[in-house]
Amino acid sequence: MELMKSSSHKSILDPRTKLILLVFVSVFVLGNAGGDAAAEFRVALNYLPLLLLLLCGKWKPVLFSVIFYSAAYAFSMLVMPHCKGLLNFLILAMCGIVLRFMPGILTGMFLVSTTTVSEFIAAMEKMHVSQKITIPLAVMFRFFPTVVEESNSINKAMAMRDIKFGGTKALQMLEYRLIPMMTCSVKIGQELSAASLTRGLGGPNKRTNICKIGFGPADFITFICLGGGLAFVILRAIGIL
Repeated sequence: MELMKSSSHKSILDPRTKLILLVFVSVFVLGNAGGDAAAEFRVALNYLPLLLLLLCGKWKPVLFSVIFYSAAYAFSMLVMPHCKGLLNFLILAMCGIVLRFMPGILTGMFLVSTTTVSEFIAAMEKMHVSQKITIPLAVMFRFFPTVVEESNSINKAMAMRDIKFGGTKALQMLEYRLIPMMTCSVKIGQELSAASLTRGLGGPNKRTNICKIGFGPADFITFICLGGGLAFVILRAIGIL
């Protein structure tokens, strides 16, 4: 039962708002929708996850992201124009991966770390999403954080046995970490599935939920900003702006 809980930070945004934000970031940043017309809107979406994570007190991922963003922009603007051939392609690929994939990763991190499973299920039920979609997503929602916790525990146990980079058993590091991680992942998936069924997910009757969710001022501000940005992109694409 503990596996289906979340000890994450609370967020001022409704889970549905976070899902919509994740869709916008995926479509416009990762998918490059809108082309040049969405350039300014894309930059805003790049840094919005950083602001949200910072408001949640998660300054470490924000710090690393700022460093990666700055390095990617510096290489793309200062170094890449002076390079040719394979080196130019490699710099372009690395900068593109950072600038396109990282915003989506950070938005997903914000969604998972600030939303409990109960809030997520309540949001999906309010959107009338089928349980065939809700249950796998609910299990997956706790799978990755639990795997990260197990990975940290395995890393600490292996470090105590000097199985690490620079240790006397560095060659055994892959074997001694990969196999326990695979075993733990299978076990975690089974336990999460059992926990979800124990809590009544998948039953024929409608579940009750003590978790109260709803839109607040921050959600309406986010909707206005996203809607305004989308309108700006559309008007600019058809030549009005």
